[in-house]
Amino acid sequence: MQSIDDLRDEYEFLEPDDRYRLLIDLGRELEPMPDALKTDATLVRGCSASVWVYPTAKEDGTLHFLADSNAAITKGIIALVLLTVQDRPAKEVAKADIEGALAPFDLKNQLSSNRTQGIPNMIALIRETAARYTG
Repeated sequence: MQSIDDLRDEYEFLEPDDRYRLLIDLGRELEPMPDALKTDATLVRGCSASVWVYPTAKEDGTLHFLADSNAAITKGIIALVLLTVQDRPAKEVAKADIEGALAPFDLKNQLSSNRTQGIPNMIALIRETAARYTG
C-alpha cells in the first residue's frame, strides 16, 4: 500500500468517478481478513455496511490491523483510515490525528452520508484499541 501522503496527492487530481475507483482499489489492496475473525466482537457499530476490524500487537509494540467490509467503497474507506495508523506504535496510534489526515480527502462531500456515517466509529474503535495496548 502507498503512503497516505502519496495517495492524497493522487486523489486531489482525480474526478469524482475516479476517486470512487481509487477507494475501491485501495480496499482491494487490504490484507485478507480470515472469515473466522469476522465476528460480532470485531464488527464496527454504526456503519451502513458491515465493517470488521481486528487488531494485533506485534512484539515491537506496533499495532497491525486486519479489516474488511461487505461493501467495496466502505472497504476502501477503512483501508484509507488504516493507512494513517497501520504498523505504528500503540502510543502514536492513540494520539494520531486521523481526522486531520483524512480531511484533505473531503469524504463527507465526496461520498453519500450513508457511506461516511461510520467513519467516526471506525476511528473510535482504533483509538480504543490503541488505548488498551498502551495501558
